[in-house]
Amino acid sequence: MVIKEIKEYASIRTKARAYLCYIMSRNISAKREGISQEEFIEHQLELLRDNIPKLDLVYALNNQGQQIGHMFSQKGRIGKEHEVGTDRSDRAYYYKTIKEHRCVLTDPYPSLGTNTMVVTASFPIYDEEDNLLFIFCVDIQLKDILNMISPSSIDSSFGTYSKFVYAGFSVALVLVSLLLFIKGVGGFLSLGIHLNSIDINEMFKATILLTLSLAIFDLVKAIFEEEVLGKEKKDGAGDGHQTMIRFLGSIIIALSIESLMLVFKFALTDPSKLIYAVYLIGGVTALMIGLSVYIKANKSDSSR
Repeated sequence: MVIKEIKEYASIRTKARAYLCYIMSRNISAKREGISQEEFIEHQLELLRDNIPKLDLVYALNNQGQQIGHMFSQKGRIGKEHEVGTDRSDRAYYYKTIKEHRCVLTDPYPSLGTNTMVVTASFPIYDEEDNLLFIFCVDIQLKDILNMISPSSIDSSFGTYSKFVYAGFSVALVLVSLLLFIKGVGGFLSLGIHLNSIDINEMFKATILLTLSLAIFDLVKAIFEEEVLGKEKKDGAGDGHQTMIRFLGSIIIALSIESLMLVFKFALTDPSKLIYAVYLIGGVTALMIGLSVYIKANKSDSSR
């Protein structure tokens, strides 16, 4: 599921950065107004804590990347005395802020404190001569930033409900596929072992049932992996909905097998009806062309 969260974060990262940087710029001031540096830092951290919902941690760094004072969470001041002065100059939220000279938002990374995936927004403060004074950093868990910026994210209430719904449909379709498989195998077994007495029509019916069973199972596999497990799309798949692609692919496979069976069936029983098998093959060809165009268009869009 983390893979899907990271992909979703990539799509809303610009909005998330704009939102967090706006809040930080509205609540951070470079003016001390006659108070000590320690009081100034603590006051700024408390403002950020109160105005950014669901933040994990908020703390400040000096121009060398060393932690100034304690960290704050929604519950208040945290951390131990020996953590004050910790060197964080090797962290992305420090050196990217220095390099870009502006507020930045990092890629997701595992937090050492909470052992969860977090992102960090960092906001630099400069004096009138453009010298870096402080960098204020806000850690937010990945799932919280998704819910904050994109309410319809995969971890929202509706997203969780959708996963249960897709799981329910997957179970139901698996049962349908199993019943078709049992019926198809039973049809084959009912033909007996005497080749001369085998009914061609019954054999084709059994084959069609097994083909439908395979197509439905393949569709269930695509739905469950994408919608329930949140499995990452394969490279080069583009942005197209993989469930639909797999569904159309299953239909094409099923119709291709059935058209082949119709060719043999009509060749043996009624050659005058072969034209209907040709029509079906033409329809399958049209579906393959349409699916190829769809996949090609999605690859082109994703490469831009």
